[in-house]
Amino acid sequence: MGVPAFFRWLSRKYPSVIIECIEDVKYDGGGKKLPIDSSKPNPNEIEFDNLYLDMNGIIHPCTHPEDKPAPKNEDEMMVAIFECIDRLFAIVRPRKVLYMAIDGTAPRAKMNQQRSRRFRASKESAEMKAEISRTRKEMQEKGYNVPPEKPKESHFDSNCITPGTPFMDRLSKFATCSTKERLAQAPGWEGRPRVILSDANVPGEGEHKIMDYIRKQRAQPDHDPNTQHVLCGADADLIMLGLATHEPNFTIIREEFKPNQPKPCVICSQIGHELKECTGLPDGDDGDSEKVYGETKFIFVRLNVLKEYLSQELTMPNLPFTYEFDRAIDDWVFMCFFVGNDFLPHLPSLEIRENAIDRLVKLYKECCYKTGGWLTDSGKVNMKRVQLILTNLGKVEDEIFKERQRKEKMFKARDKAKRQQEKREKEAANQFKNQTGRGALGIMKAGDTAVAHGAHNQIMQQRFKTLSIDLTTMESRLERIEGGNSEKIVRLYEDGAKERYYESKFEVNPHNIPFRHNVANEYAIGLCWVLRYYYQGCASWKWFFPYHYAPFASDFASCGAVEVGFELAEPFKPLEQLMGVFPAASRSHVPSPWGELMLEPESDIIDFYPEDFKIDLNGKKFAWQGVALLPFVDEGRLKKALKPVYPLLTSDEVRRNVRGDDRLFISCKHDSYKQLLDLYRMGMDKNTEIPISATEFEGMAGTVLLSDETLEPNGVLHSPVDGLQPICNNQVVTVRFRDPKYAEDFWFYAKVLEGATQPPKVLKPGEGPVMGHGRGDGYRPVIGFNPNLPRASLDQSAHRALGHHTSGGGGQYSNVAPPSGGGGRGLMGSAPYQSQSRALHKNHFSGGGSGGGGGGRGGYNQGGGGGGYGGGGRGGRGGYNQGGGGGYGGGGGGGGSGRGGGSGGGRGGGSGGGGYGGGGGGGYNQGAGPKFSLCPDTNYSISATSDLTAIYHLQPGNNRRGGGGGYRGGGDYYNS
Repeated sequence: MGVPAFFRWLSRKYPSVIIECIEDVKYDGGGKKLPIDSSKPNPNEIEFDNLYLDMNGIIHPCTHPEDKPAPKNEDEMMVAIFECIDRLFAIVRPRKVLYMAIDGTAPRAKMNQQRSRRFRASKESAEMKAEISRTRKEMQEKGYNVPPEKPKESHFDSNCITPGTPFMDRLSKFATCSTKERLAQAPGWEGRPRVILSDANVPGEGEHKIMDYIRKQRAQPDHDPNTQHVLCGADADLIMLGLATHEPNFTIIREEFKPNQPKPCVICSQIGHELKECTGLPDGDDGDSEKVYGETKFIFVRLNVLKEYLSQELTMPNLPFTYEFDRAIDDWVFMCFFVGNDFLPHLPSLEIRENAIDRLVKLYKECCYKTGGWLTDSGKVNMKRVQLILTNLGKVEDEIFKERQRKEKMFKARDKAKRQQEKREKEAANQFKNQTGRGALGIMKAGDTAVAHGAHNQIMQQRFKTLSIDLTTMESRLERIEGGNSEKIVRLYEDGAKERYYESKFEVNPHNIPFRHNVANEYAIGLCWVLRYYYQGCASWKWFFPYHYAPFASDFASCGAVEVGFELAEPFKPLEQLMGVFPAASRSHVPSPWGELMLEPESDIIDFYPEDFKIDLNGKKFAWQGVALLPFVDEGRLKKALKPVYPLLTSDEVRRNVRGDDRLFISCKHDSYKQLLDLYRMGMDKNTEIPISATEFEGMAGTVLLSDETLEPNGVLHSPVDGLQPICNNQVVTVRFRDPKYAEDFWFYAKVLEGATQPPKVLKPGEGPVMGHGRGDGYRPVIGFNPNLPRASLDQSAHRALGHHTSGGGGQYSNVAPPSGGGGRGLMGSAPYQSQSRALHKNHFSGGGSGGGGGGRGGYNQGGGGGGYGGGGRGGRGGYNQGGGGGYGGGGGGGGSGRGGGSGGGRGGGSGGGGYGGGGGGGYNQGAGPKFSLCPDTNYSISATSDLTAIYHLQPGNNRRGGGGGYRGGGDYYNS
């Protein structure tokens, strides 16, 4: 869902919601992963029933990953997708249902966003190609070792991940084959879960097809109200959808979010620089050597714990109506739509980074005493009550804009100071580089050879070249950010801004008040459509918000009287949707005669496919945050233009354009296998729907139909991917599956079902959301799903052995970060769900040794966790006048965004601290030491004076602990 930074906000405010996934991973002697027996008990100390995969959240990162080079061809992509599914299956180990949902044709309201994304992707791809070509040419002229250019056919157009394309058709075939293979022979798959595949020919977004399934199953009388659900996906709307089910046991599994992760260069695939700074491959490297990249970790988002937090936050004593927590949850979900969603632009005054949800909740709790009831009821919206909240928001809207402007000015001032500091550091680095070239040979040990001299100098030169590039890159980025929004901006904090907003964005008379109210009323209808979509399913396949921009909260003056009604209509066919969302550059994925309509000047719909389009930054800093000003597609005109070319479709294209059904796969070891196989042997008509018993199918109800894709027992199934072995002994039966049917006026009530047992409480009584200062009483929430797991602890001697700095008062170990990484009141500790143990990495921001990550504001010489005998890591925000702190053996980085630190930054510990060992030095932006260091394995260290003017020189090192200090180094911005 289009809520930028929502998950980051949620994880910081409600930290106990997130826990790490425990994986049972074993390796052979060569370091290769061994197969996992998923039939064994779940190592996460919980047994899950159903696993739902929002497949597009898997397909995209597997086909064009951001943190490693992409697969070489489509075959590798297919394999990578199912490797990811295998991993998720091994983590969750579902015992009843695995539901794989690929996005089908979307409602028209979502198609507008898809159109914007695909046009942007095409434009960015063309710009990137031109930039790569230019950079490669410059590199070749400079004599760099440039890797071979990728063949043209290897380019992957991610726009092909859209219903109706040959790629999605092939993926469906591969998913069918791979599912049958696993059900026949993979431990944990065979005989256990029933597998449902909903491919791109089944209309609907993946996550909403999943929600339809859950909603319709839980309305059955035989549904188990204590089913353990796990939904996989990275979109923020999955959290809202999970809450909307009111199931007591609902968990989200998603990739661990790591901000500012380095990405490989698109030319040389090396990490540590961007395209513009690429200097080619090292000598002797032809680009074919296999590189090792880190593996993404997964986390669980426990919605039952989120409900615990919300139950405290949404408490309202002495309401004039009966308090119902389920209804309060639904209202909270509804209010999140104002901040952003995939179907409506967010209101100008609401930004998640400005605590917009907290502001709305505050207004909501105040207004509930006046509204006389809840805002929503199982997907229905009371707009009169909503209008009261929006009216109150409108009263403070101008103040919000002024406060935003004040903070932006402060940010720019800090930004400018930061760039000036980086410029000084860059100049100092260049000065030190020159000294290195002149004096390095003079301090080498007597027995070293000339080759060693040259090799060492080359290494040193390259390190400072990299540092110089990093600083230059940072500076140029900041310049682009500051100067990239040079268009005419509506300054919302100025008088008359709202009138100028409508004049500039909507191109209407600024005093046309009825128009403003009409935009607000359309937006209100959109809010009703979105909530209905989340709680009841798609209310209309044809409705969409007909503007690029949202109204102001103060314009909802008449929304309480809006009449809301929707026409269900029919979804687009797959090939029709391609014509509605694709730019002309992606026409290779549509039938050739149809693609010509995107190019021919005489085409009746040529205006739907502009070669270029404007992106209005609308006050943002980056193009991806702006508004793509594309013309809206007229459905009637589109279908009229396609009518003459429909007869030109090939038989394969006709097949890809039909509406399909979900497919249900059952292993021969499942109790219902023989029952379904008998349907084929009896020669049932393929269009006859046969009800299935929820009792025989472990609570799953619906109807099945015979499928053309079934395979006789012991038959042979060939994989669509070259090189994969065929299935020579089929033991899986396949049928088409349809959800239970309900009357058109049936309403799914949003409530906890009778017989549901709430999971054990996780939060300590009275513990509420984090409001910016962390947890102060030392309480640790339950870690993992089992509340009875024993916890490891260290006594005082163990802390001393690890080099932890303990306080002198009371004998309490008061400043050690808790397992989550952020302790005491430390503000720069690890993320709440960060791993408790980190391996040492040789890239920047590496956490070293035992101590790393977060500390509290402690007393004397404490502060940023860091230190420990294994090295410092980045450290937390230090004590008031202390930097990154350090333990006995290891110093550590400067204090987070630091406050300097004594006279040498980070006071350091033992012989390797931040001050004496350099590198780790002072605070993040200030303090004594520079923000770079030598490799800890070199025989040199850097010292610095106590003021902001650093003096750099080389001197022999006795303990080989230069750089970040500590036994294994690891200061801030340390990079070896």
